[in-house]
This record gives sequence, structure tokens and C-alpha cells, in this order.
Amino acid sequence: MLLTSLCALMSFARADTVESVLMPGKVIAGHVDLETDCKQCHVRFNKSAQSGLCLDCHKEVARDAVQKRGYHGRLKEQDCRNCHTEHKGREANIAPLDEAGFDHRLTDFPLRGGHAGAKIRCQDCHKAGKKHRDAPSDCVACHRKDDTHKGKLGNNCADCHRDTRWKDTTFDHSKTRFPLTGKHKDVGCRDCHKDPKFKGASSRCVSCHRKDDQKNGHKGRFGEKCESCHVDREWKTIRFDHDRDTRYPLRGKHRLAKCASCHTGDLYRDKLKSTCVACHRKDDDKKGHKGRFGDKCQSCHVEKDWSISIFNHDRQTKYPLRGKHAQAKCSTCHTGILFQEKLKTDCFSCHRKDDKHKGQEGRECGRCHSERSWTDARFDHGLARFPLLGKHVKVKCKDCHLTPAFKDAKTECVACHRKDDAHKLRLGTKCETCHNAIDWKRWKFDHDRQTSFRLDGGHKGVDCLACHRRPMDRTLSLSSSCASCHDDDDIHRGGFGRECQRCHYTNSWKKLRPGASLSNR
Repeated sequence: MLLTSLCALMSFARADTVESVLMPGKVIAGHVDLETDCKQCHVRFNKSAQSGLCLDCHKEVARDAVQKRGYHGRLKEQDCRNCHTEHKGREANIAPLDEAGFDHRLTDFPLRGGHAGAKIRCQDCHKAGKKHRDAPSDCVACHRKDDTHKGKLGNNCADCHRDTRWKDTTFDHSKTRFPLTGKHKDVGCRDCHKDPKFKGASSRCVSCHRKDDQKNGHKGRFGEKCESCHVDREWKTIRFDHDRDTRYPLRGKHRLAKCASCHTGDLYRDKLKSTCVACHRKDDDKKGHKGRFGDKCQSCHVEKDWSISIFNHDRQTKYPLRGKHAQAKCSTCHTGILFQEKLKTDCFSCHRKDDKHKGQEGRECGRCHSERSWTDARFDHGLARFPLLGKHVKVKCKDCHLTPAFKDAKTECVACHRKDDAHKLRLGTKCETCHNAIDWKRWKFDHDRQTSFRLDGGHKGVDCLACHRRPMDRTLSLSSSCASCHDDDDIHRGGFGRECQRCHYTNSWKKLRPGASLSNR
């Protein structure tokens, strides 16, 4: 059988016949012309020489390898078999590309900036049917439609634009007749250059900012030389020095005022008055003194803050302001024309409406009240007919004094505590007989001293209601005989009479007096 096989092999006597028989599979369609000529791609017993044979045909790859350029020229290992394997069939792809993992930095066109974005796909630049290496690298090949200049500035977009962002340009405007400084650095080109040729744009401020002046600015009233006051660093920052360039230095809040607040007409043509009322008459009429305090606002007010007054009432008048008076508004007391009217200094002239006593306590409010606080009274209740003691000290005036007259308040306990009386007036109206002002629950009734029935022995711990059964009358008159309370406890059922004390003690029912016996009954 071995001999038969050898004979079969010998029938292919040509040099390549052995390799052709042992070929693992068909080559791709592009290599079909080489399929029967193995030595074009293989050197017997020398695999390392195979890459050199590949480069003999693929001359552009060989040129990249020599010049160290392109993808193949930057690979560390120049062994074609690492990436390309043949004999996988006519339709096989022997140059597979992992688009997700491919390192574009190994090519002549590294992806940077916007080109490296996730939205960019391979097929956006590498068209179907063309080799990847043949993709053009000039900007207009892909961005011709994006060229707003319509080719008038040439095809080398990189002269001005960057790959990080299309709007980021490298064009050096400082080399032109109009260097970009301040806010102009952030302005887009087309905001000033309406014509994509760029040249010929006017350098005058109003050529771009006329609408800003008409809409939000001076409406042409301040002329067209914006640079006289404004700087390109910030529109709101002005170089015009009102203190230096005018006879009216701006102080305090005037520094924050807008030009148009005072200059309502054409600038430089209208001469403004420097008096306060020239600008602030409406403020005086609407929120202020309505002309009652005169035109010399500076007599009281300062430019730092309208609410701050430099008028010293303590020094400049005969009525120093103390306590709450120091916080009162001028118009609260001065209801007429200032300087022309003389106000009275007694309390009642201003506080008549505040007097809750309705004049019954007189007009000298200062006897009880102070300027610190109207509610903090310095009246000494200890000098009255009813000194405040115990819990009464913390009680509010109005809890007892139901009318502002004060003097009509009664001194009897029940006048205020009728609702608190748990006895429902059965024990009378003289609560002080038992209770005191320190604590309602602490009472001082002495049963031994204030009654004819001394509490001793077991009677000491007995609750009042054990003997004084409800309903109680006001006299609380009870019988002093034992039987009046202990009828139910009498185990003798009345057989020994009602004078229990003849045999029993009050401290113990079971303990009998000496000599007590049934014979004594």
C-alpha cells in the first residue's frame, strides 16, 4: 500500500507538484495567479524569508517599511504572517481590521481633537472599494461643504483652523490693522466679517455695535466715538473719569448710577444742575418728605446712602432721642413742614392714640413707662394696696386688670380664681384661709387649731373627703361622735353604745383601753 502511494506521488514529477498537493486551501481571488507557483510566496524550509517575498509584490508597503512611514512602516515587527494568513478560500479577508481597537497613531494621520470623537466613523473618511492608505489627508477632501469661505481662502484650512474644534482658529489677528484685545478675543469671525473674504471690515465701533447702542445703550445721544468712554475689556467698564473730566465729582451711590439716569438728553449739550432736587424731586415726593423738609437734602442726607442721615437730633435740638425714639422715622413725629412747626415734648401729644388707659391714669406716661419699651413698665406694685407675692409676680397685668383703669381691680381671690375653686364656693370665698400665693397646692389649714376636733392617731392620715362627704356645705359642721363615721365599722352593731372612745384608741382600733370589758356596757 505504501508503494501504491509513492507511485501516485511520483506521477506529479514537476517541482511544485508536492506543494500543490499539500496546499491547505485555496488562496484569495487576488492571489489566484500565484496559486500554482508556490515559490512566489514561499521558500522551502525558511519561513522567515516569506515576508520579503510579500514585499516584492507589495511595493508601496515595502516603501513604507524603508521610509518608516505609514502604518506598516511604524510596526515594530515586519512579519506579514502576524496579521495576514492565506489559503482560506477565494472570498476570505486576509487583511482583517479591528476598527474599535485599531491604533490610528501608527498611521500618517493620527486622530486628534474632533477627529477622535466617538461620532466619527471609519467609513466617513475611508470610502468603500478603496485602500485605507489611499484616503486623502487634506481638509477639503472631507470639509469642502463646511467651508464658509467658498474656497476663497484656499484649501489649506489648517492655516487658520484646528482639529480640536472648527471654530478654534490659529489665525493671528494681532498681525492685522485691528489686533483683537479684551472681549474681541471671544467674538466669532463672522460676527464682524460678514464677507468671507475678511478684508475690508470697518474698524469703527459703531460698524458692529450700532444696534447695541440703539437697543440697550445711548440711542445715539452720546455720539459715535464709543472709545471715548468705553474699553474693549468690558462694555460696562468705562475710561471716562467723571471726577477728573467734570466739575461734579461722583461720590457714594452716585458712582453706581447709570449715565442715562442723570443725562436724559444729548450728552455734552445739556448742562445739568448739581442740586439734589434736580434729580431726586420725585423721590422726595413719592417716598420722602413731599417737599415739607425743604430743598437742601444735604442738610440731612449723604451720597453714601439715602437712608443714612447726618442730622444729629440730640445735638441740634432740645429733645434728645432715647430708646425707641431713636428708631422712629422723622415723619412719624414731624407731620407738618419742618422748621416751621414746634412740636410738644410731652408723651401725650404723640401717644394719645396709644394710651390704653383712655386718659384715666393722667398724661404723665413717664411715671410708669420708659422710652426703651412701651410694655416695660416701672410701676412698683409693692406700693399699691395689693403687693405682688409668689406666683402673682409673674402674672401679666391684663390677667387681673381687665380694664385700662387698673384701679378698679378687686383684691379678693375669687375675683380672679373663681374658675380655679375646686370647692365650688362650698368653703367660702376666703381662699387665703388655707391657700397662699406661693403655690396653690400648698395649703396651711390647721385642723387642731382651727377646729374643735383634734386629729390624732389614725385620723392624721385620713383624707378630708373620708369625713367631709360630698356634698359639703360651707360650715362643714360634722358630729364629733365616732359613730357618725364608724357606724359601718361597729362589729358590736350598737350593742355597746355610740361612745367608742370608752374602749378604743384613735391610733389603733384593735387596741383597747385598760379595764375595758363587756361588763362595762
